[in-house]
Amino acid sequence: MRLAHGQGILNGMPHSPIALQKRSGENCQRKPSCEKHGLMIRSAIALAISAALIMGTAAAQERPAPFPTRPVKIVVPFPAGGPTDILARVIAQRLSEIWGQPVVIENQPGANTAIGAARVAKTPADGYTLLAAMDVTLVLNPLASSNLSYDPLKDFAPITLASKNTSLLSVRTEDGPKTVKELIARAKANPGKLNYGAGIITTRLAGYLFNREAGLDVQYIPFNGSAPTVQGLLTGAVDYIIDGAATSLPLIHSGKLRALAKLNSRPLPALPEVRPLAVEAAIPALEDISTWIGLVAPAGTPRAVIDKIQHEVARMYADPIIAERLERAGITAFSSTPAEFDAFVRKELDRWGEVVKESGIRLN
Repeated sequence: MRLAHGQGILNGMPHSPIALQKRSGENCQRKPSCEKHGLMIRSAIALAISAALIMGTAAAQERPAPFPTRPVKIVVPFPAGGPTDILARVIAQRLSEIWGQPVVIENQPGANTAIGAARVAKTPADGYTLLAAMDVTLVLNPLASSNLSYDPLKDFAPITLASKNTSLLSVRTEDGPKTVKELIARAKANPGKLNYGAGIITTRLAGYLFNREAGLDVQYIPFNGSAPTVQGLLTGAVDYIIDGAATSLPLIHSGKLRALAKLNSRPLPALPEVRPLAVEAAIPALEDISTWIGLVAPAGTPRAVIDKIQHEVARMYADPIIAERLERAGITAFSSTPAEFDAFVRKELDRWGEVVKESGIRLN
C-alpha cells in the first residue's frame, strides 16, 4: 500500500522523475548521453520510492500497536471473596465494557501472594497479564522473606494505586466482648489463652502492634486470605481477627460479627459508628494502618499500554457509582500515576522495615 501510494504521488507531480523520463525518451534516439540521462532518472525514481518506504515504515513504528486485541488477565494472588478479588472484579468488568475485550480474573493464592506474583513477573511484558498486588506483595514479602522469587522494584512496572482499604478488629457477636477495652481486660485476665487471626502479614503486624501497645499475651493463628480468616472467627478457631472490612461487612450487618474498631481514622460510610482503634483502646501511639491494592505489569511493558490502563482506571473512579459501590464494601478507591505509585511503594518499604525487624516475623 505504501509503494502504490508513493508511485501515485510521483506520477502526479508535474516535474516528477517519471514525467521527465517520458519527455526525455521522446527526444532521445538511444544516444549515449540520453542513455546516461535515463539511468539517472531511474536512479532518482528508485531513491524517491525508497525514501517514501522508509518514511512510511518510520511512521508506522511511531504509532503504538492497538491494545487490547485479545483477552486480558488479572491475576489475584488470593482466594475469591476478599477485598483484592472484589476490587479486581469491579475493575475487570468496567475495562471489559470499555475495551470490548474480555478481562478475566484468575485467583492464584499461596505463599503470601508470592506464587501469583512470581508467575506474573515471568509472563511476557505485553500488558495482557496484570497483577492485583497488595502491600504484602510489594512491601512486606520483600522485608520478611529471604528467598523471594521476585523483586518488587525490578520485576514489575507500576500502573496505579487502586485502593486503600479499612481493616477492622472484629469478634463474634454471640460470645465476644462488646468493646476494645473489654477485649483487653479479657486477654489480660487469661494470659496466653486468647488468640487472634489474620490472613496477610500486614494485618498480622497490625495485630502485633496492638497487642504490644496494649500489653497483651495472645497467640497468633495464620490464615490464607480474608475469607478463611473470617470463617475461622465464625467457627471459634480464634477469639478476634484483624481483617479487611470488605469480607466482614455482610456478616457484621447480619449480626453474626461485631466490629470493635477500625485501624485507621478515615471515614467508613458502611459503619459510621465504628471508631479508630487508637481511640477505642485509648492508646494514642497506635498509628493509622491501611492495607492497599495496586495494579502492576511485568517489567518492560510498553509505556503506552501502562498509561492506557492507568487512564482507564482513573476515569472509572471518576464515576460516583463505581466509587460508592467500592465504598460500601469498605474499599476506598484511589488512583495515581505510575510514578506516584512507585514512590508510594518505596515509602512503604521504609515505613515497615523497622516494624518487621522489631517483630521478628519471618515468612520462611
